[in-house]
Amino acid sequence: MRKEKGMKRLSDYIWGNKVPYLCAVAALLIAVTLDMLAPRLTAHVVDDVIVGGNMGELKYLLLGFLGIGVGRCVFQYIKEYTFDRIGSKIASMMRRDLFVHIQSLSADFFDRTNTGELMSRVKEDVDHIWDALSFVGMLIIEVIYHTGIILACMYMLNWKLALIPTVAMIFCGTIAIVMERKLGGVYEEISEENAVLNTVAEENLAGVRTVKAFAREKFEITKFLSHNQRYYELNMTQSKVFVKYYPYFSVVTKVLPLLTILVGGKFVIAGEMSLGEMTAFVEYSSNIVWPMEMLGWLTNSFSSAVASNKKIRKIYQETPSIRESEKPVLIENMQGKICFDHVSFHKADMHEILHDISFTLESGKTLGIMGATGAGKTSIVQLLQRMYDVTDGAIYVDDVDVKELSLEQLRTNISYVMQDVFLFSDTINENIKLGKKKLIDFNTVRKASTDAQASEFIERMERQYDTVIGERGVGLSGGQKQRISIARALSKHDPILVLDDSTSALDMETEHLIQETLQNLQDTTKIIIAHRISAVRNADEILVLENGSIAERGTHESLLAKKGLYYETYLAQYGDFLEGKEA
Repeated sequence: MRKEKGMKRLSDYIWGNKVPYLCAVAALLIAVTLDMLAPRLTAHVVDDVIVGGNMGELKYLLLGFLGIGVGRCVFQYIKEYTFDRIGSKIASMMRRDLFVHIQSLSADFFDRTNTGELMSRVKEDVDHIWDALSFVGMLIIEVIYHTGIILACMYMLNWKLALIPTVAMIFCGTIAIVMERKLGGVYEEISEENAVLNTVAEENLAGVRTVKAFAREKFEITKFLSHNQRYYELNMTQSKVFVKYYPYFSVVTKVLPLLTILVGGKFVIAGEMSLGEMTAFVEYSSNIVWPMEMLGWLTNSFSSAVASNKKIRKIYQETPSIRESEKPVLIENMQGKICFDHVSFHKADMHEILHDISFTLESGKTLGIMGATGAGKTSIVQLLQRMYDVTDGAIYVDDVDVKELSLEQLRTNISYVMQDVFLFSDTINENIKLGKKKLIDFNTVRKASTDAQASEFIERMERQYDTVIGERGVGLSGGQKQRISIARALSKHDPILVLDDSTSALDMETEHLIQETLQNLQDTTKIIIAHRISAVRNADEILVLENGSIAERGTHESLLAKKGLYYETYLAQYGDFLEGKEA
């Protein structure tokens, strides 16, 4: 598979930490090698001391055992600490790079990808790879070297007797390969279902108030339990595969030492090997047991890491659909002039959302946009910010095509009050400073809050601007959240200000005060999207959208005179008042 730009393979991370990895592997090899020397000393104890009666050699052999023990402690510590440190470092780097890559993707990726799935990739899948690169990876290397050096020692002692553990290892290796292939597919399904389960839980917890308001607890519990049951069944499938094959490893590990003693005893009686050599051989056969026992578990963990790596690679294969120009134009002092030139837009596999939209909004002027739900009002702002690219036509800011500007300059010069207010679980002060935290001081925050009619309720709180609000603004009313969001936009003093139905939760008096604030922003280009006539009536031009096209345009007075859609909306909102006035 072709390596995508910006994508790092596991080998890249390992190669970047090759020096500590080599040190860890060297420590591992030394520790295992020392471990293999112990049976040799045991053979000398049996042959030279116990059988031969050479007691003078015993103290040197005991010192040898002590040296092996101390050496193994030192190198085992170095090995495990280094592997854990490298694994943690690489996992941290992987999680960082994956998160940065996800942040670089365009809005269309998030349109088709669930939050729960991304959470699973960033957390659980990286953890599985972390496990494989540290503890599991260390054990795999240790098992391979341990097994190889033990077999070499066994063949040096007696090649005939060494055939028994060789056959046992081949048998266990074959079982491990078969089990890994069966577990690979199961782990991919488990990973997918884990993502779905996370998505269901995340959506339910985020919308728990809606769930309770509509008494949908039983329905949501049933939906969660159905996915939980599927997750349980997949894990049971994994367990059945593991349980089916693991007994083979257990039988081999129990039978191997017994066979070694029986056959080795015959060789001792026949004089083909000494008692000490057979004792060492039995000790080697006992040491080769644990790698066989570990094969099943290591195969299980390794398969999980392989499946997780495949999932992460799929994320890396996604590329942003919105790309910056290689040499972006830099506007030194953006004025905020906006021009839509015959803009049309549709998303993939969807009907046309906007058709032939054209308007010019001079710097410092105000544009009002009205229309029914789904008419394409918010899409105009998303195209202005290049969340998506136009299908036809072009958009200009200060007479420069937005495709020629850097995304950072474009978006940091647009203050956007979204229809769906999102507040972070942080202080009110930090939420208002969002986007320009290093540039906005407290006086600016307080002034923006006052202009947004938010300071009154903020300063009644015990900790005022240092009050920590809950996730997504939990604990605040809809109107309070909207006012904080407006304060956030006003504090930035950007040349372009966009308000997307941002006063819908406010009372008429508060909305009127905010409208007065907006009218005083003489150097700010304003786009006001609203359903209320009161929000757009003072705009220099008003667009009325219908089915993605401009059905009417003009000032408040000229649109009323046309007695079209705008006039009908006006009557719907002010009809009772007009009738009462006439009466």
